[in-house]
Amino acid sequence: MSISPKTALLMFDNLSTAVMLFDKSLKLTCVNAAGEDLLLISNRRAIGQTPAEIIPEPPTLADMIRKTLETGHPYTERSVPVMLSNGHSITVDCKVTPIMVNEYCSEIIVELVDADSLQRMLREENLSLLHDAARESLRGMAHEIKNPLGGIRGAAQLLQRELKENDTDLVEYTRIIIQEADRLRHFIDRMLTSDKKKNIERINIHETLEYVCSLVDAEYERSFAITRDYDPSLPQLEADRGQIIQAILNVLRNAVQAAGENGSITIRTRIIRQMTMHKHIHRLAVRIDIIDDGPGIPVEIEKSIFYPMITGRPEGTGLGLSIAQSLINAHGGSIEYERCNEKTVFSIYLPTEQEHRYEE
Repeated sequence: MSISPKTALLMFDNLSTAVMLFDKSLKLTCVNAAGEDLLLISNRRAIGQTPAEIIPEPPTLADMIRKTLETGHPYTERSVPVMLSNGHSITVDCKVTPIMVNEYCSEIIVELVDADSLQRMLREENLSLLHDAARESLRGMAHEIKNPLGGIRGAAQLLQRELKENDTDLVEYTRIIIQEADRLRHFIDRMLTSDKKKNIERINIHETLEYVCSLVDAEYERSFAITRDYDPSLPQLEADRGQIIQAILNVLRNAVQAAGENGSITIRTRIIRQMTMHKHIHRLAVRIDIIDDGPGIPVEIEKSIFYPMITGRPEGTGLGLSIAQSLINAHGGSIEYERCNEKTVFSIYLPTEQEHRYEE
């Protein structure tokens, strides 16, 4: 089977794995689009550069490529931290393969896989499976609770009608029963919020963030500082504005509560290219970081904070982050948590375009 050079070039450029090709002088002859995106380099400027010039840190990668040229043996290295030109670090799995001609190495193929993205994909898959199982259990529980709850509310209404007007204490008791039944029903409905169909429209994420900030500002009487670190180049998103507001609001409320009196909160936005989420590679995605200087999530519940009914606060319901994760998942995105430099960071990832539309 033979393919044309044009087809081969298209295949090479559409690979999700970063691939570079070096000649026997250890000069770069080509790099595909995934390689440009991963290493933040351009094909035009990088051509002719050596491995040490393209990836100066760590030097072990350049040494692997040189050893492959000298010995003709392939080498593989996992979880290698690579320093990019913008000062950020990524973790990659690297495979160096020689192209042999007459027992001599004529060219070298270098493949780099973003290990961070791979780990994120595995975490998303595990979290999605566990989250779906938890929500199925909640649906069953909600059904079992709502049926008798309706009967309790109806019986309280009938009792209220039978009571005489001078039985004010008893009337007050029935009113409390009705109110509590309504509160519990609302509580159960909140568990299933993410099941609602989406109303997709194009939204400006910064306008949406400012709206959420105004809601939180009006909700809390105490003062707190929110620092904005917005990337003005962010494109518009295709999303359900109401659901995105609810998801961000739930996360931001947690940050405000964790930061406490005179706490500091930062909202940061960035664009991410070629990001894999839920087994799909998205050309562009938006990252929203909500950072607070509070004490962070208790260690014992760190791995389960997105599950329903898990909370680190006595007054919490354990639904805020679970609902937020469900809403973001429904948009093809994800939420991640990390503790960095004694600050809590919740990162919301959203693809700029939705693959599926939901009709009302």
